[in-house]
Amino acid sequence: MALEWEQVVVDAADPVGLGRWWTEALGWVVVNDSPEEFEIRPAPDRLPGLLFVPVDAPKTVKNRLHLDFRPDDHTAEVARFLALGARPVDIGQGEQPWTVLADPEDNEFCVLGARHAWPWPAA
Repeated sequence: MALEWEQVVVDAADPVGLGRWWTEALGWVVVNDSPEEFEIRPAPDRLPGLLFVPVDAPKTVKNRLHLDFRPDDHTAEVARFLALGARPVDIGQGEQPWTVLADPEDNEFCVLGARHAWPWPAA
């Protein structure tokens, strides 16, 4: 069986506004700018994408699924996200080598620290 990961669907009060924010934050391209389905991808022919769809109910609890990003420069990337309008979020993570932020509609995402060298420590 062949299976391809097409996209992650993001519920949004303002799909176009949130989609445009993520377009700028990630440097991706818009492939569908409909108010009912606003989709962005790394490139027009690359997957997976992010699909923003409208919902009436506001977000009320921590996300069950979130995105993690591993930049070359953690400090610079956190500052860049904050300058775009993200905000720091405390979800009980304590002191960690990553930073939890929220987008303009309060969806949490993480900016990770440096990747650890292989092999991973035994559990």
